[in-house]
Amino acid sequence: MAKKLNTYAKRRNVKRSKEPAPRVASSKGNPSFVVQQHAARSMHYDFRLEIDGVMKSWAIPKGPSLNPAHKRLAVLTDDHPLSYKNFEGHIPEGEYGAGAVIVWDRGKYKNLKDYSLKTAFRKGHIEIFLRGKKLKGGFALVRFREKNWLLVKMKDDYADKRKNIIKSEPHSVKSGKTIREI
Repeated sequence: MAKKLNTYAKRRNVKRSKEPAPRVASSKGNPSFVVQQHAARSMHYDFRLEIDGVMKSWAIPKGPSLNPAHKRLAVLTDDHPLSYKNFEGHIPEGEYGAGAVIVWDRGKYKNLKDYSLKTAFRKGHIEIFLRGKKLKGGFALVRFREKNWLLVKMKDDYADKRKNIIKSEPHSVKSGKTIREI
């Protein structure tokens, strides 16, 4: 197991939680993203981007927005294995992150910068174009403190100031279930 997933491995009993094992994989083709709704201590959305063989992860308390005026706090969390993008289920009490998890959205994304995503992450400024089931178009992740970033929808044809996508589309794109049904 690579050093990148040491924290992930230390915090989990994957046999008990049924979460994916901590394996770094090589990225192939178009990189993927996932947004998982997670009913842990508090409800939040985990935004994950495939970068350098792992899913770089941010917890977004209010969830993503299609409104460019909304700047969503995104707190950097542990890297996750690429296979985590398919995880949906219930993490048992007593385990790290206990609670229900659904695959709220997923898809592929494109880097909008002239340099690699690894470099963009290091610089603290990521610009991507998402091609998900729910989230589409340009988004930026901008670091403003060590672990604190902002997720902002870019102004484009997919921006929508009126729609609250969190409320209007609560179902998993994997199972069709809501977080309460898991």
